[in-house]
Amino acid sequence: MLRRHARAACTALVAAGMALAGLQAGSAAAAPDARDPHRAPTALTAAQALGAGSARPELLDAMRRDLGLTRSQALTRLANEAEAGATAALLRQGLGGAFAGAWVDGAEAGTLTVATTRPADTTAIRATGARARLVTHSLTDLERAKQRLDRSAGVDAPVRYVDVRANVLVVEETRTGAGERLLAATGVPRALVRVVRTGQAPRPLYDIRGGDAYYMGAGGRCSVGFAVTRGTTQGFATAGHCGRAGTTTSGFNQVAQGSFQGSVFPGNDMAWVAANTNWTSTPYVKGSGGANVQVTGSVLQPVGSSVCRSGSTTGWHCGTVQQHGTSVTYPEGTISGVTRTTVCAEPGDSGGSYISGSQAQGVTSGGSGNCSSGGTTFFQPLNPLLQNYGLTLKTTGTDPGPGPGEPEPGGSWTAGKVYVAGDVVTYGGASYRCLQGHQAQAGWQPPNVPALWQGL
Repeated sequence: MLRRHARAACTALVAAGMALAGLQAGSAAAAPDARDPHRAPTALTAAQALGAGSARPELLDAMRRDLGLTRSQALTRLANEAEAGATAALLRQGLGGAFAGAWVDGAEAGTLTVATTRPADTTAIRATGARARLVTHSLTDLERAKQRLDRSAGVDAPVRYVDVRANVLVVEETRTGAGERLLAATGVPRALVRVVRTGQAPRPLYDIRGGDAYYMGAGGRCSVGFAVTRGTTQGFATAGHCGRAGTTTSGFNQVAQGSFQGSVFPGNDMAWVAANTNWTSTPYVKGSGGANVQVTGSVLQPVGSSVCRSGSTTGWHCGTVQQHGTSVTYPEGTISGVTRTTVCAEPGDSGGSYISGSQAQGVTSGGSGNCSSGGTTFFQPLNPLLQNYGLTLKTTGTDPGPGPGEPEPGGSWTAGKVYVAGDVVTYGGASYRCLQGHQAQAGWQPPNVPALWQGL
């Protein structure tokens, strides 16, 4: 750890694939507008819903520097990632227990691959334009095996994750034989696991705009994750290892700022700070050169997607998502459910923002390496943090909702609520299933965003 002190059916799937193809062409059907039942609203494509075409110049510049992309390639990649996420999410619903993961490849993320354990599914996968990969182990089986390892793992086998590309459960060991001893102790079949030797153990990156510095009352510095609100209270999300409930904070300018209201570490690595009335939450992350990068939502992006991080030590850096649902054992204990990335970080970056396009992804937990030689970092996904503390992500550019005299149609869908894939809601007399986890907001009503909601 680093501390910065003192400062089931194939037919049904084919039908789903045809619907997805229409969605990607921008022609997905939507439910009638409840304000005028004779007029259908324009459904947003995934790229439109996630604001892929409105990425800020500083984000595109960082993608050029760190991923070697031109501006045009970066914009294409963001749009492809958004559409791939929607396609993969819908296929996951149809494949059920046979689903074995999905990922994007190529400089512009132009290739989506979806894995399944069932040969009959490959035709339906290809019907969506994705590549099909037939594998041995389902994602559910690998994740259950990982949970068994997590309960017994120590710091000599500090990282466990499912590599969907290789269809295997990976255990990183810092001491020879640690992986094998862990398998023997848990009874996890050797055929599911690949043991990898690593020379560096991850550690939390110790040390209201995302990426700005803040200081803890007893010493140490961390970084703001994302600005949030809770009712009328302003504040921000950050890493749990940065402070405990009651820990006071001062801002980047050393002015009294607020205090931690809740903190979880280990187990997870999440916390939030309530600010005093001198501070106002803004829907931005600090980008290259201090420019503002807008935050428009919190849709988690698929494996292979580009992601950029803002922190108070090393600033703005980009990379790609490697694995979701990773478990990491620090000297203080194990955290689960974090995302592994190729983005670098250093002490003091802890708690800072991870953003993909304009979609908030999570807050910096820990990692290894540095921003000179490169490294691996992990982030705590933001949506579970928002849900745990009842917070609302501060966003910009959202639809204000119905106008005067135009009430929201009835139903269980609620703006501000965090939904996970598989949740079912009602809206305007119809039912919808959530495809991608996100915090709902005005303008993202289920009929309008087929990338996030599937009509039932």
